[in-house]
Amino acid sequence: MDPRYIGQSVRRQEDDSLLRGMGKFVDDLAPHGLTHAAFLRSPVAHGRIRTIDTTFASEVPGVIAVLTLADLRPVLTSDRLPVQFKSDGLPPNIGPYILAKEEVVYVGETVALVIAESRAIAEDAVALIDLDIEELDPVTGCHQAVQPGAPKAALDRDSNIFAQFEMGYGEVDQSFATAAHTVSLSLVQHRGGAHPIEGRGVLAHPDSLSGQMTVWSSTQQAHEARGFLIELLGLDETLLRVRTPEVGGGFGAKYLLYPEEVSVTAASLLLGRPIKWIEDRREHFLAAIQERDQFWDVEAACDASGKLIGIRGTMIHDGGAYVPQGVNLAYNAATAVPGPYDLPNYKLSVQAVATNKVPTIPVRGAGYPEGTFVMERVLDGLADAAGLDRIEIRRRNLIPASAMPFSTPLKSRSGSGITYDSGDFHAMYEQALKEIDLGGFADRKAQAAKAGRLRGIGVACGIKGTGRGPYESATVRIGKSGKVTVFTGAMPMGQGLKTALSQITAESLGVDPGDITVVCGDTNTISLGLGGFASRQTVVAGSSVTVAAKAVREQALTIAAGLFEADVGDIELVDGMARVKGTEIQASLKELAKIAGGSPGYSLPTGVTPGLEATEYFMPSGLTYGMGVHAVELEVDAETGAVTLQRYVVVNDCGRAINPKIVVGQIHGGVVHAIGNALFEFMGYDEQAQPTTTTLADYLMPTAPEIPRIDVHLAEYPSPLNPLGVKGVGEAGCLPTAGAIVSAIENALGSKNQLIQRIPVMPQDLFQFIQQGKQTDAA
Repeated sequence: MDPRYIGQSVRRQEDDSLLRGMGKFVDDLAPHGLTHAAFLRSPVAHGRIRTIDTTFASEVPGVIAVLTLADLRPVLTSDRLPVQFKSDGLPPNIGPYILAKEEVVYVGETVALVIAESRAIAEDAVALIDLDIEELDPVTGCHQAVQPGAPKAALDRDSNIFAQFEMGYGEVDQSFATAAHTVSLSLVQHRGGAHPIEGRGVLAHPDSLSGQMTVWSSTQQAHEARGFLIELLGLDETLLRVRTPEVGGGFGAKYLLYPEEVSVTAASLLLGRPIKWIEDRREHFLAAIQERDQFWDVEAACDASGKLIGIRGTMIHDGGAYVPQGVNLAYNAATAVPGPYDLPNYKLSVQAVATNKVPTIPVRGAGYPEGTFVMERVLDGLADAAGLDRIEIRRRNLIPASAMPFSTPLKSRSGSGITYDSGDFHAMYEQALKEIDLGGFADRKAQAAKAGRLRGIGVACGIKGTGRGPYESATVRIGKSGKVTVFTGAMPMGQGLKTALSQITAESLGVDPGDITVVCGDTNTISLGLGGFASRQTVVAGSSVTVAAKAVREQALTIAAGLFEADVGDIELVDGMARVKGTEIQASLKELAKIAGGSPGYSLPTGVTPGLEATEYFMPSGLTYGMGVHAVELEVDAETGAVTLQRYVVVNDCGRAINPKIVVGQIHGGVVHAIGNALFEFMGYDEQAQPTTTTLADYLMPTAPEIPRIDVHLAEYPSPLNPLGVKGVGEAGCLPTAGAIVSAIENALGSKNQLIQRIPVMPQDLFQFIQQGKQTDAA
């Protein structure tokens, strides 16, 4: 049967309330008796707390309480948050404190909180807390962290190195002995933030009648947040409910339980009052997680034809002051290096270190853009060394379609193998070159040169593992009202998830997607869930929904067949009705649901089970891998270092597209995010690890004038690993962007044997790079 709803760009059901200004975010919630929280944060990167004097702050009219860690201890089971992702071999003392105990380890760390009748009063009182800190020498960077005699990022740790591991396969050192060409690179990938349009926020609301605590949070992980809160507060699961209203973006920053969420909830338990905290933008700069720094020193080798034969090197990863999610970010980056290319030998030594900066966990892309950037720089360097065209060297190294499914010798962080399940990388590559009109580029470059402009083109590829397990939950229910409802632990945050899940459900039940209600982010409606991360939700939650919806369909067909005294195969579900094909004999889903609901004291009809509903926890057997090719054309102003993007083309494998318009939108978002990483976003710190970019006037992000038209072409190579054949795309647009842009800049400048090795490429850095090139040419 041809799909009716899957594959259609159905109008998003999330948009009406948002466009009308009727969306409800955490800050829109105002229960009776609401109070507000503000935090005292560390003003120094590293120091020993001598005293915290709250006397004057407590006397401010309207202040309800001023709380430190000691004050919260009566309702806490631990002073620290646990590491929230499984990671073996980590030291025990690397989780963040709920409020600082005896030491502060980064600027912005929470030290105390004020609860007051308004946010303004709370902030005024915070300014009156007398915090006496003995400043200590900070660890300001990765290389300093590993130097003998370096200060410790935290006094209770034996070392600044919290993890180190080697990754690789093959005979790397031997491969270099036979190399025709080699290249050595020292690559720096700088820190950046997530910066969703809505910052973090939490509202803890105790109910004295039921005894239940409801925590409203702008989070990507309602069920995980509840689990950690239960653990840290010692609560019964029946007494804690976590709910998410609208979430204004996450990008990884909200897939974490933060100290602020725990301390606000603990304070609410302690005081018996509803308390709300909303992060402002400066707090996001100071205390929300970031991604990177990473420093890579790599060598690469190829044969005379440009075929890769080996990559080896080291990477130092800055984990920041605490390690809330283990080594997943560094591990992902290391496994991402081979990408869609056939790399026979590989060895990387990784050190993950602590510094006195904000902790780092995955932001959109989760380490894959970093590994991808390394490979793309390597290929450009080898092409230049071998005298090959940069586009041709990629063509020669892409994995052929005949090798699919292609297994690499690497393992994902869960221990499962890395196998590219489907795709035709060469076909996608050639399509991208066609769409960017590579054949006509020379003329466009010449025309630009006549006008005094430097025009360049760059191409890059990347591949992303999506659909990470172990499971996601879904219940599909047809109630006695006849309405169809989907309950899931998956988490919407602006990406159109509810629309996609409604389309999947509608395909099985013959109901218009707009008539289906999808309920997410409420731990009272479904018991388990893992939420939104790793481009997983359509893959894993969508698969759970389709399996559950098909089970409900079979139940409905069985009831209708019994009711009509017909064969199940003669029944169809169309427009909310079950009917005998080719006749007008029919019954509504409401009638069938009433039959399944039963009558007190009477048996259900033969073959009918109670209720028209089913619950499924789809467990993927492995990640699905979607490859992407990016081609960019741009111009460089040699006098100022300014870069102007002219054209941008993406060809991306999404498996089976549920809603093509949503898929394209997600890829657009990923590209824009990565343009920021490549050209604009620089999280600065000084020599004392004080942040120097704490407003959006200092920390630049791409806006509409900087973004070219982005032409996205979907390549649909269905995955065999899930019943929908889908692959995730939420992060796909991030991967090759920086590699393509940097290569295009060098192409515009005509650079030979001079590679940009640091991102973001800021105008002042590019201007210096241009001047160095001129000096090299002159010599």
